Amino acid sequence: MGTAHDLLAARCPSWSVLNLVGARWVPTVLNALDSGPLRFTELKRVVEGVTAKALTETLRTLESDGIVDRLETPAAVPPKVEYSLTALGRSLFEVLVPVRDWAEQHVGDIAEARRR
Repeated sequence: MGTAHDLLAARCPSWSVLNLVGARWVPTVLNALDSGPLRFTELKRVVEGVTAKALTETLRTLESDGIVDRLETPAAVPPKVEYSLTALGRSLFEVLVPVRDWAEQHVGDIAEARRR
């Protein structure tokens, strides 16, 4: 287990990870990839509302952070590219499942609070 960090400190290293998790499309992309590898166009169709630019940026960030794997099959015409969760990505997704479940359970409560 790593060392504990003070999340209130201005230079806490954990903030970069928390910012990744809180990025707009990250939880949705991870959720989409939970069922298995997907090509870019499949991901764009599944993740409703995401632009090609936002999806590209999200996938690049997730790939550079070791959360998503990009597998290119150049022998295919056109070249085939699939995205999948790495072991690290799967461990992150497992942590997000309870948050997703909480959101689904309380979406009505949040909507009601916003109406007030």
